Amino acid sequence: MTIGLYHPGQSALHRASAGAKLSALVVVSLALFVAPSIWVALASVPIAFAVYLATGAPFRRLMAQLRGPAILLGLVFVFHLAFGSVAEGVLAVTRFATLILLASAVTLSTPVSEMAELVEWGLGPLRPLGVNPEKVGLAIALAIRFVPLIAEEFRHIREAQAARGLAANPLALIVPLVIRTLKSADELADAIEARGYER
Repeated sequence: MTIGLYHPGQSALHRASAGAKLSALVVVSLALFVAPSIWVALASVPIAFAVYLATGAPFRRLMAQLRGPAILLGLVFVFHLAFGSVAEGVLAVTRFATLILLASAVTLSTPVSEMAELVEWGLGPLRPLGVNPEKVGLAIALAIRFVPLIAEEFRHIREAQAARGLAANPLALIVPLVIRTLKSADELADAIEARGYER
C-alpha cells in the first residue's frame, strides 16, 4: 500500500493543521475500536470515503492505494469467518478500511514538511535526554517520501521486464529494486552531507 503523497488543494482538510488532523485520526481510531456496534463501523466507511474525496485526489489513485490492503482485508475477513463469525469479519474489515481511508486523506492533505515539523515539536521536550528532534523529523519525512518512490521503482522494473517478455520472478525483481533503492539513498545522503546538515 502507498499512503500519500501530498496532493495540493484548497479544501478545509488542507487548511487544517497537521496536529489537528493527526489528533482527530487518533481519536476516531480509538472510538472505532472501542465501539462494539457493527452499524457504527459500517456507517464510518462512507463517511471516511467522503473525507478522502474531499482531498480532491483522483479516484484512480484511491483504487491504486486500496489494491494492496484489499488482499489483507480479505485475509482478515476469512480469518474471522473461520474462527469467529461473519459479523466479526465485517466489523474488523470495516474498521480497517475506515482507518486506511482516513490515514490516506491525512497524508494527501498534509505536506511531509508539516508532519516533520509536528514530530520535531512533539519531541522537543526530549532534547535534554539526547534526542535530536530535527534528525527524527527528517528521518520520518524521508521514510514517507521513500515508500511511494520504491513502489514506483518496482512498477518500472516490472514493466521493463514484462516488455522484454520475461516471466515474473521475485529474485529478478528484488535485486534491481534493492540496487536502485540503495543508489537513491546514497545520493540522498551525499546531498544532505553537502548541505552541511550535520553541522
